[in-house]
Amino acid sequence: MKPNNLIVANTVIAALAAVVVPNVNAQSAPAIPGYTMGQKSLAKAPYTLADLESLKKTLLLSDEDIRYLRMSKPILADQTEAILDVWYGFVASTPELVVYFKNNKTGAPDGAYLDAVRKRFGQWIVDTADANYDQAWLNYQYEIGLRHTKPKKNKTDKADSVPLVNFRYLSALTIPVTTTLKPFLAKKGASAADVEKMHAAWVKSVLMQTILWSHPYVKDGEF
Repeated sequence: MKPNNLIVANTVIAALAAVVVPNVNAQSAPAIPGYTMGQKSLAKAPYTLADLESLKKTLLLSDEDIRYLRMSKPILADQTEAILDVWYGFVASTPELVVYFKNNKTGAPDGAYLDAVRKRFGQWIVDTADANYDQAWLNYQYEIGLRHTKPKKNKTDKADSVPLVNFRYLSALTIPVTTTLKPFLAKKGASAADVEKMHAAWVKSVLMQTILWSHPYVKDGEF
């Protein structure tokens, strides 16, 4: 990667997210600006826990998958920065994605914005592995979706950037995120079979989350 790309990479994937999804509530979660999982200020999700169960069933996300997600947590917890570096590198080399994090005045990636989001994105890795699908988690998925769209994009971090992330990239990012995660799942001595099962569970979980985040893009009654 060229030096200029490395600079952008260190500035970039933070903004892949306004994302976090935990097995912890706001009281026990790390003090990360903008991380509002479990807070009463969040709107109740317009989809229900029953809707979530139906989506899990359609995605074939089973209890075994949830067990393998949780197995991945101790493997990934101390690798989050290295994982984010890889993801930042991908976004940095993809102009179609970098544009969502540019500063409107300078046209360059907004470093402060990206740094703020990176902290939440790192937490998202750990929280996805926790796989706790309760109402607080569901409410936060809706918040994450809003933060990708005009009602809330940029507001959490007071950024002056583009007003929304185009819908088509939400689920598309499932592939680069989960594909590049696989080598990290294999780094702590898990068997090849367990690595495959953890990876499959991650693919299902990330796709499920991006589907939930898409709600603000969809006409009322059509989600």
